[in-house]
Amino acid sequence: MEKRVLGKSGLEVSALGLGCMGLSFGYGPAEDHESAITFLRGAYERGVTFFDTAEAYGPGTNESLLGEALAPFRKDVVIATKFGFRNGRPGDGLDSHPARIRQVAEDALRRLRTDVIDLFYQHRVDPDVPMEDVAGTVKELIWEGKIRHFGLSEAGAASIRKAHAVQPVAALQSEYSLWWREPEQEILPLLEELGIGFVPFSPLGKGFLTGKIDTSTQFSDQDFRKIVPRFAPEALQANQALVTQLEAIAAQRQATPAQIALAWLLARKPWIVPIPGTRRLSRLEENLGGATLALGSDESQAIDEALTQIDVVGERYPASMKALVGR
Repeated sequence: MEKRVLGKSGLEVSALGLGCMGLSFGYGPAEDHESAITFLRGAYERGVTFFDTAEAYGPGTNESLLGEALAPFRKDVVIATKFGFRNGRPGDGLDSHPARIRQVAEDALRRLRTDVIDLFYQHRVDPDVPMEDVAGTVKELIWEGKIRHFGLSEAGAASIRKAHAVQPVAALQSEYSLWWREPEQEILPLLEELGIGFVPFSPLGKGFLTGKIDTSTQFSDQDFRKIVPRFAPEALQANQALVTQLEAIAAQRQATPAQIALAWLLARKPWIVPIPGTRRLSRLEENLGGATLALGSDESQAIDEALTQIDVVGERYPASMKALVGR
């Protein structure tokens, strides 16, 4: 697979990474352990070298899963993980105090079966801890050889600037897709200015942009989409116009809607690396097809023009998950 470098960091990864959260957290019951191991190793065999996890996905179980699966080829892959939630549980609130950051790093090193974390993100900005203290703690961990690169997730422009002034930020991870384009307003220009890579999560709209979700879709009680306003039946019905347009564009290129959605992201900037998540090799292979589907500037513009005429309905997080909303 084509490789990309995240901004000016020198961190080279596969053009598409793999978001691993759904293997054990957030999207229904966890995947069978052996099946998950087989899947992760299959992803590597198909060219994926960038794997995304977090302490909060479990907590800890997702990191342990990656540690076991990727151990045979650890030196050939880039593993990103995250700190920032009290007790590793989003429901318990935020905690990016220096002692907590250090504890999360030590736990992650053990669970990932490695002596260094390639990319260490602050999962969400903690308003109770100065960003300078957060960045300074990660800088110390880099000096100590436990971390290679510093990242932020869902951070706003002011937080990014403060962090970058203390310790260069290699990558920002935030939601970005054809149905959530807010980063284009302020964040993408800032990242280009500072030389920071961008790692879009939910690049397929948490599955919606695949065209496989409609008003008849039933989410399990363990699938957080069940309480997301954007996935309420009335919102799904209103947003179907977006998928219909995407399907028409995909048909013209003999591709799938998911492939067009990923190719569109990759065409935005050469330092953008989406991390779609899945637990099926067939879906992974479909997604990887998006990395080989080159869109010309005219095609990207046509997609922009077609889809910007559609107003997306519904908030991306319920009010109860306000800690997950970036700042």
